[in-house]
Amino acid sequence: MSEMTQSSIKEQLDSILKIHTNVFGNLPRKEMIKHTLENKEALVSANGALALWTPVESTGRSPKDTLIVKREKSEKNIDWDSPNNIPISPETFDMVLNDAFEVLKNKDKLYFTDRVLGADHSYSLPIRTISDKAQAMLFTDNMFREIHDNISKSLLIDKEFILIALPYNKLDRKKYEGRLRKLPNGKTSNMVIGMDLDRKIGIVFGSAYGGSVKKLMFTVMNYYLPEIGVLPLHCSANEGSNGDCALLLGLSGTGKTTLSADQNRALLGDDEHGWNDNGIANFENGCYAKLINLKQDKEPEIFNAVFHDDDYLNHGVMIENTMMYPDGSFDVDDERLTPNSRSSYPLYFLKNINKASKSGHPKTILFLTADANSVLPPIAKLNSEQAMLWFLMGYTSKLAGTETGITEPVSTFSRFFGEPFMPRNPDVYANLLGEKLKKHNSNVYLINTGWSGGPYGVGSRMDINLTRSLVNAALSGKMEEVEYIDDKRFHILVPQTIPGVNSNILNPKNTWKDKDAFEIRADKLAQEFSNHFDKAYGGKGIDKSIEEQCPGK
Repeated sequence: MSEMTQSSIKEQLDSILKIHTNVFGNLPRKEMIKHTLENKEALVSANGALALWTPVESTGRSPKDTLIVKREKSEKNIDWDSPNNIPISPETFDMVLNDAFEVLKNKDKLYFTDRVLGADHSYSLPIRTISDKAQAMLFTDNMFREIHDNISKSLLIDKEFILIALPYNKLDRKKYEGRLRKLPNGKTSNMVIGMDLDRKIGIVFGSAYGGSVKKLMFTVMNYYLPEIGVLPLHCSANEGSNGDCALLLGLSGTGKTTLSADQNRALLGDDEHGWNDNGIANFENGCYAKLINLKQDKEPEIFNAVFHDDDYLNHGVMIENTMMYPDGSFDVDDERLTPNSRSSYPLYFLKNINKASKSGHPKTILFLTADANSVLPPIAKLNSEQAMLWFLMGYTSKLAGTETGITEPVSTFSRFFGEPFMPRNPDVYANLLGEKLKKHNSNVYLINTGWSGGPYGVGSRMDINLTRSLVNAALSGKMEEVEYIDDKRFHILVPQTIPGVNSNILNPKNTWKDKDAFEIRADKLAQEFSNHFDKAYGGKGIDKSIEEQCPGK
């Protein structure tokens, strides 16, 4: 069987939509909500939001089933040594694609939406999402942006992407024997979240997790954008009253969401942004926020966006895998199904937002890490080479108790603070960051939101009020006026004093009772950095000046 071309794929999908007798395209938001309920895909909660639950295998992303078609044209651009870039053969992907076509033909109803990713019109990516589920359409309405009048002028107009979402269908295991991965129970996987970056089509087959749709498309954006000089960033962004833009990059548990939701700064977005010659722009139209243990007093903006009262037709917030009682109320602390309960809602449900989701070039960039080793200072400044190194490493700690068998903090490295969604070779993203830092004179700071006074189990978590004061010092420009000491072990610049902050805590060693134990722990972490760099980036074209900034080197 000859391989389908991009045009033939589009023709087949157009034909399916044309021949099918029950197709709903680009429904108004209220109609999407109605269809979701009429199809019994969700329930209305007491506050008017929609509650839905997925099968247990769809309570989170499925990274081992997230696959990229390996083709001669694009394979040189992708770092296949990264554990998250898993290849699928063109033949197997086309088998999945043909199965998807057959499934679509036999559905009672079909839906599609036409949207874009990217608030900056110069590089918006058009997306058509096709599904048998109205909830998938509502999710794209929450998360993706409306098509703007200037879409024909976008630098990505020729990259128009098609996404097929079949969240509750499964592949025939026997048919894909030897083609898809083996599960721990010996069976062949019946799920694929696949993307063909050359033919510009993606498939979510068998995953009902909303994040599968969102993150597939962000991976696509993160692949296409560097070709046109745009740096994609897995980060939050906000803006002060005088228009100063700040970026916050950090992995789960580092405080990115908490620190970016600042009542004095307007939010551009909380997950994915692009940086080009115009400045910073959000990719999406909404937020996909974790709900576990959400507290109204600590996260009032998110809480009110999700749990405000309204008529269900005006609401449209999707609350995923959260305990709901018979009276329609929620218990966000119940994690029996999953600790990864989520909510999808439009940005405009938040009060303090930058409505355009665009800002100028960032004045301040914050790299957040929760260092459970307690050997990094609460704040440090990074020069451009140091910033490129820490961007490459994406360091934080996995804590004891999060996984069976973990009794000590485990160092976690996720390149660019979002490894699963950054498919290109690492030097591309690192060099783009370096170019933009030098061109726009952005200040970069490393913020440790982890432990002080000893490692996890001995010391204590950094006080959130202290962290906020340090963040404010960085955002206000105070950090540009202080003196720094060069930390030769970690290659970072540690401030000696900060107005209004106890100077003793700025050097983490000062907070430890056992100074020798600090040295041992610090040397161990530095060596882990060095070992990971050699493993992940050896032979990857990383400039020597960046490598020299790696801790332990």
